[in-house]
Amino acid sequence: MALGKRKPEQQGLWVTTTELPKSPGHPFYQKLNELLAEAKFDKWIEERCQPYYAATLGRPSIPPGVYFRMILVGYFEGIASQRGIAWRCSDSRSLAEFLGIPINERTPDHSTLSRVHGRLPQEVHEEVFVFVLKIAADKKLLHGKTVAVDSTTLEANAAMKSIERKDTGEDWKAYLTRLAQDEGIENPTDEDLRRFDKKRTGKKVSNDDWESPTDPDSRIAKMKDGTTHLAYKAEHVVDLGSDFVLSATITPANQSDAETLIDSVAQAQLNLDTAGSEATIEEAAADKGYHKASTLELADDLDIRTYIPEPKRRYRYRWIDKSAGQQEAVYANRRRMRGDRGKRLQRQRSELTERSFAHVCETGGARRTLLRGQEAVTKRYLIQVAARNLGLILRKLFGVGTARSMQGLGGLFWVLYLAVDALWSRCSAHRATQGEIC
Repeated sequence: MALGKRKPEQQGLWVTTTELPKSPGHPFYQKLNELLAEAKFDKWIEERCQPYYAATLGRPSIPPGVYFRMILVGYFEGIASQRGIAWRCSDSRSLAEFLGIPINERTPDHSTLSRVHGRLPQEVHEEVFVFVLKIAADKKLLHGKTVAVDSTTLEANAAMKSIERKDTGEDWKAYLTRLAQDEGIENPTDEDLRRFDKKRTGKKVSNDDWESPTDPDSRIAKMKDGTTHLAYKAEHVVDLGSDFVLSATITPANQSDAETLIDSVAQAQLNLDTAGSEATIEEAAADKGYHKASTLELADDLDIRTYIPEPKRRYRYRWIDKSAGQQEAVYANRRRMRGDRGKRLQRQRSELTERSFAHVCETGGARRTLLRGQEAVTKRYLIQVAARNLGLILRKLFGVGTARSMQGLGGLFWVLYLAVDALWSRCSAHRATQGEIC
């Protein structure tokens, strides 16, 4: 065999499409496409998005199925930005095949993704999320009787240095300069301001006084690592019987957990009903941050048994100014938490809810949002959670839930299995149409 030498790149004037190299495709994305094709996703989403496009004017946009598939790629590849997703899809022939882009056409760029993201409303993204739940319901994978609720914080696409006071419109530097001048420091430099800010007391920053001009929907909050950022709150309702996320909501970061518990569980039940599942949520487990007498009373009125541990208190409850229903709900929740089932559900809750956040926020790249506004963040986050549910469906059906899980010796087995399965499917289809034997 002779030694091959790399030649300077020289593009030909004409290249036929039959001479272009074709990717064999990624087995995981092939299975995902088969699952979406079986559910007739593309036909459904094109009909659903038709009202948001002109009938005859303008050039045709990218198909909605391509847009949503690119967001799925962002989750499975762990890419947070739309620019990064567009680059990854253009760089990979197997991903272009997953999107359905011919080899002689370019994949959509990031600006196209941004336009489609802004054009399609939040309702469409919510329906896509429910569509994935419907696939799970048709496969008899949903349980839905017992759920777990938990929340986490997402870092907003805005800096703390950009916040302004609501009353005066001052930014942080102007605010510090005014305080320093009041203390007798004339014309303070940046070093003087840093030294003054470090020594002064009462440095609390309240959402009542400060806001971000670039992202007014974000709120000042403490993150999981103890740092303070502008953030949103993401809340999951997870089915403890199947591990599917039944509801994913984005709310302001300063909204307490107890205020959103019932709304999230009600949204999960609505998603189950819309997906065609006959399951009814009867039990809800959460951590002690969700414990509130009025919330427990409302859950009891809705026939939802709660399993929420009580936080440690210095004093006992005073029931004089509270209704009898709140007292009964608190005591009933306390009795349930003392039993073995309550302790078991708490262990399941901590495992499954934290796992869902780890998949979506850490490996899925959603911990820091790169969009601004609660609606824009909600639309992107819903599809990322839907991608997580799709991966769970594939894991339950085929044993592989992500493209990256096929790395290593264990992944090699599943690659071979899925490749043989795909080859056998194509061979069977060819035999049915041509009457040949493979």
